[in-house]
Amino acid sequence: MIDSSFASAYFEEHRQAILDDWFALLRLPTVGADPKRLGDCARAAALLKKKLQKMGFEAEIVVPESGLPVPVVFAERQGLEDAPTVLFYGHYDVQPEDPLDGWNTPPFEPVIKDGRVYARGAQDNKGQVCGFLQGVKALLDAGESLPTLKIVLEGQEESGSESLRLLAPQLAKRLRADVLMVSDTSCAADGRPSIVAGLRGVRHFTVTLTGPGYDLHSGIHGGVAPNPAQGMARLLASLHNADGSIAVKGFCDKVREPTGEELDLARQSMISSEDYERAIGCPPYGGKHGVDHVTRGSFMPTIEINGIHSGYGGPGSKTVIPSSAFAKISMRLVPDQRPDDIMDAVKAHFEQHCPKGLKFEISEMCAGAPGFRLELKTPVFRLADDVLSRLDPRGAVFRWEGASIPIVSDLRQISGAAPLLVGFGQEGDKIHCPNESFGLDQFVRVMAWYSMMLKELAGG
Repeated sequence: MIDSSFASAYFEEHRQAILDDWFALLRLPTVGADPKRLGDCARAAALLKKKLQKMGFEAEIVVPESGLPVPVVFAERQGLEDAPTVLFYGHYDVQPEDPLDGWNTPPFEPVIKDGRVYARGAQDNKGQVCGFLQGVKALLDAGESLPTLKIVLEGQEESGSESLRLLAPQLAKRLRADVLMVSDTSCAADGRPSIVAGLRGVRHFTVTLTGPGYDLHSGIHGGVAPNPAQGMARLLASLHNADGSIAVKGFCDKVREPTGEELDLARQSMISSEDYERAIGCPPYGGKHGVDHVTRGSFMPTIEINGIHSGYGGPGSKTVIPSSAFAKISMRLVPDQRPDDIMDAVKAHFEQHCPKGLKFEISEMCAGAPGFRLELKTPVFRLADDVLSRLDPRGAVFRWEGASIPIVSDLRQISGAAPLLVGFGQEGDKIHCPNESFGLDQFVRVMAWYSMMLKELAGG
């Protein structure tokens, strides 16, 4: 039987080669949403294709004929005929490195410090993808039999998965599988492994307010011309009621409430308000008042302001009325909320609340994805729970992630596979933030999970 010591021993024996592979990927600034980084995305895809071919996979790079041509890597390796077919999904793109002045080390030059690798993408998702690949390689090098493996690695997860969505119809038959494995999630707050039984959906966009044709002198025009910056503040404030609940008419009409079992299981891994404040730096007071933060973060929809920009922001003062203002907004959705219906409700809200004298425009809308929740009593969950209990004697917990992996809903439908989301991220990894990192011990746990679970799926 394969156990966690198998992965640990392999990592120590091949440590430098594993780090070299991982670091080569981390050095590429693969911000898939930025057309200027398209060449880096192409280099990352080529690197991954070469790696997979060396491991005995038939691998190819697929590029859509329309949209931003960010490459998708598809690979397949035939395995035991009587074992379930496994589809693994991951992404090689990363969030932008901004703000640069928040980094202690260069974001695309990986550094090891105190057992952690610091770099953009160290965890999300290059670290967990590389951990999966090394877990598979360890099994292959040991001569172990495996199920048929299919792998999809894309470069736009952080911005809506446009290329993979466009390519999905032509890949549909090749994506058919029994189990869909994803390692782009986190452990419980206490470090116990977690099985993610649901994800919130997402829709994000930019809203712009325009007023004067150019920036105006705030003394001459103050109190006369409408101010887009002030108007944006009022417009954004109108999205929520005083109790923190969402004020957009119709937004929460089709919210599916969690079951009692789901709530009980989610609260088992609930971090205390005090521990949350120690970890984050502020108490968990966002969202609707009077509802515990696990319910808010796992089972309720949100509207969040990701950034507001207008006028002058440099040193000293510049007394102007800015001609425009814009805000980046993201919404997390729960089951039964349709992304298009939600977007229509928000547009109607803006039309009703746009300050007089100003015009609003919505742009940069992602396609969006609905949220989903999975049945808890499934064979693949039972098997995963058993394997994770061997990996950690405390056993696994079930979690409903507040975050989103938009393409998972599509892959679930196209492949017909049972989703199995098990990741080893931690809050201290600071994904999407400066100084993102991933512990070497976490990397080895990813390797151990996949080597153990794939062996079980192959029949033990």
